[in-house]
Amino acid sequence: IPVNDAFSSDCECPICSMYKALEDDAVSYTMGPSYMEDDIRAVTDKKGFCQKHLKKVYDCENRLGFALVMKTHLDRVINDIESLQDGKVAGKSMFKKADKPAVTTYTEQLEGTCFVCERIDNTFQRYLDTIFHMYKHDSDFRGKYKACKGFCTKHYGILLEQAANSLKGDMLDEFIKTTNSLYIENMKRVRDDVEWFINKFDHKYIDEPWKNAKDSLVRAMIKDGSYIADEPGKRNNTR
Repeated sequence: IPVNDAFSSDCECPICSMYKALEDDAVSYTMGPSYMEDDIRAVTDKKGFCQKHLKKVYDCENRLGFALVMKTHLDRVINDIESLQDGKVAGKSMFKKADKPAVTTYTEQLEGTCFVCERIDNTFQRYLDTIFHMYKHDSDFRGKYKACKGFCTKHYGILLEQAANSLKGDMLDEFIKTTNSLYIENMKRVRDDVEWFINKFDHKYIDEPWKNAKDSLVRAMIKDGSYIADEPGKRNNTR
């Protein structure tokens, strides 16, 4: 159902739309009652949050919940790093590079983990698998797919990368051809809208209509950067 809904919506990348819904749910879950559950807190303590999702969790405006999650996460990081700081590091020699400090390995690993990202990813891959399954078995969905407004660059690449895992032969060839056309045609459409937006700042075009250019920059951000902004005034308030 989420896949069908996304491809039925009027958006520049239905996969971005699916991801955004999963992201909103994951952020709300993080700052909902779950943060008081010991097993969930143990995971947030260990993994923390990426820069993007740290801001989104903060924006939930559950200040006490955020403080509790941050306090125990910081406790975990402090304890982990203190236990690693005393380890000796072998220096560089003629035949061997210097070993990477254990603290550096830890911080790099921590930078690569995020409770919200991993919660999203657990479901997102199933959504991608569903796209291929429905394209193969559901003619109505194939029609929706072919009628969509294309994809952002990131998700276009993912579709091409994963298609061969689920589709074969003529069906795979058709999917790739369709996806290639959807991407290029709709990127050009948005590019042309951005060009018209620029033209409207030229006095020669002052009396010309805006056509579809007024929101072209927002749509270009989706196509180029997979960025869907939150609705104005909308926040996940779980206080």
